[in-house]
Amino acid sequence: MNTKVCVFLFLAFVPLDLVCYSADDSWTGLTQFSPGQPIRIVLNDAKSDCGRFQSLSDADIVVRLSAGDQMFERRRVLRVSTPAKSHRARNSLIGVAAGFGAGAIVGVASPELGQGKCAQGSCVNAESVAIAGLVGGAVGAVAGAVVPTGGWRDLYRARQ
Repeated sequence: MNTKVCVFLFLAFVPLDLVCYSADDSWTGLTQFSPGQPIRIVLNDAKSDCGRFQSLSDADIVVRLSAGDQMFERRRVLRVSTPAKSHRARNSLIGVAAGFGAGAIVGVASPELGQGKCAQGSCVNAESVAIAGLVGGAVGAVAGAVVPTGGWRDLYRARQ
């Protein structure tokens, strides 16, 4: 099939909201916050503050910062974000699988680790390969858990 036709068919069936996603520009959408929930406010001058949500009105939002409660006028707020869900457990499992596989491959390919005495068909030292796989899996698990994920998810973005 022609490449242009494939691209057209793909774009025709992709929902428009996936292509044109933007944060909700409705101030009333912030009513879903409960007091004490962590949020980040970015102001029109690009200054940002992280704190805990306290209250919301039509004209402003109150956030508890380390210095105390701070009121931000709606007209000065560019974005309001909340922490996105962390994926450390998922990343850790992916790291275990990838690390174990890589360790096993290194164990088989390395003449010092994987090559045992050839006896009836196999020259691979399974014990050394398993140990290399386990070490690789442990390294992968730690790497997956340490990599930061999540970030911030915008719940409000002012129209510009």
